[in-house]
Amino acid sequence: MPKITFIDVAGASRDVDAPAGWTVMEAAVKNDIPGIEAECGGACACATCHVYVDDAWLDKVGQAEDMETDMLDFASDLRPSSRLSCQIKITSELDGLVVHTPERQG
Repeated sequence: MPKITFIDVAGASRDVDAPAGWTVMEAAVKNDIPGIEAECGGACACATCHVYVDDAWLDKVGQAEDMETDMLDFASDLRPSSRLSCQIKITSELDGLVVHTPERQG
């Protein structure tokens, strides 16, 4: 089962195991990760599951598609590594993925 590491703004790290097929948002919500609100439940209709993908993982995660890019306009403190965690599908290739949660959502 792939492991995802969530790091908050204070530097606290939490590792969670998540089955392939889930999204990073689902892994966060089901494991009570602070800082991931996911108000729309993963429909890419809000920006409250915003994360920063660790630089080492940017190529493996890939680029945001147009709908996600449009929704990211509503995120606070947007960065080149910003993604909506509801749009990152967990695969075995993402085992060890590291994402950082922003100071605040929306």
